[in-house]
Amino acid sequence: MTKRIIAFMLIAVLAFGVAACTPSKPAETGGEEPAETAGENWKIGIMTNTVVQNEEEYRAAQNILKKYGEEHVIHMTFPDKFMDEQETTIANLVSMASDPDVKALVICQAVPGTAPGIDSIKEIRDDLLIIAGQPQEDPPIISSRADIVLQLDEMGMGYSIPAQAKKQGAKVFVHYSFPRHMSYPLLSGRRDIMREECARLGLEFVDATAPDPTGDAGVSGAQQFILEDVPRMVDKYGKDTAFFSTNCAMQVPLISAVVDTGAIYPQPCCPSPYHGFPSALGIEIPADKQGDIDYVVDEITRIMAEKDMTGRTSTWPVPVSMMFIEGSAEYAIDWIKGEFDEKINIPKLKEKFKEYSGVDSELTQLEEGGVKYDNYYCILMDFLDF
Repeated sequence: MTKRIIAFMLIAVLAFGVAACTPSKPAETGGEEPAETAGENWKIGIMTNTVVQNEEEYRAAQNILKKYGEEHVIHMTFPDKFMDEQETTIANLVSMASDPDVKALVICQAVPGTAPGIDSIKEIRDDLLIIAGQPQEDPPIISSRADIVLQLDEMGMGYSIPAQAKKQGAKVFVHYSFPRHMSYPLLSGRRDIMREECARLGLEFVDATAPDPTGDAGVSGAQQFILEDVPRMVDKYGKDTAFFSTNCAMQVPLISAVVDTGAIYPQPCCPSPYHGFPSALGIEIPADKQGDIDYVVDEITRIMAEKDMTGRTSTWPVPVSMMFIEGSAEYAIDWIKGEFDEKINIPKLKEKFKEYSGVDSELTQLEEGGVKYDNYYCILMDFLDF
């Protein structure tokens, strides 16, 4: 027996041990029967973060589980401390792939440990369709393993966000960040694109420095700065001022201050109706509405209308990670059923994303360092105006 076979057997034992201890519980079906595909033995595996790490991703997988049932869907989660427990990630991926009925895997976010997990899977089978969303591993690493890789088009937002602000009536665009974030080439590069686009569109660009939430003032200090500085900016530049921040912790106070001053908010740093809006607007999501995007959007729209803010705030219509999971799962099921043969069918994938979101998506192949990745796609979506 070769060392490779022995190694795989050890991984498989660990995988089934973890699977037995930490399965994901199915969502309540509320009396609805799962969708059936009669006479077909197929399954897809979905790997997401836990509710603690990212509730949106977890709920998306549970939606697919609710729709198709446990006979067709396996949902497992990464460990909360996934950076320290990559062996568990590998084991869970191998566990799902070891079921011969599993024909496809949807992994989002593709955290560290995903690439070696796929390597372990390919020791036993290479027939799976593997889709990795929001990867946290470098493009050459993850693209050489997954069949399709999906990521937000951060640089593309440098063009789309100022254009949206202009459409909403902005005359000034304020960009809040801090030196640590601006040391990241992706974020500083996007800021530079925004500056250039604002000049092209006739918007005044204001490069504003806020406290770093990891600094001495902490998150509360950074949030308090935003609450105090936005009114100062509006007093200086007027209500037709659009605001953007690179930091997640700043989104709730930024939305609150924009609504209070009647300014403009084109998009959170992470575009989603869930990001910042419910907390800033005091929206409590009932248990039976968890994962119900339409409910959240309707509530945001209602409150914005009450505050005379209709058309002044926007975001992408759905959380991208949820769309990556649910749209990719539907894509994988169609592939399993033979509706198309090739693993990479971008028109079909865009079709599934539009069915989920209600708007068109733009998918662009990643090009980095002079290398173009044929299976790595960055996404932009049309905006949802509240």
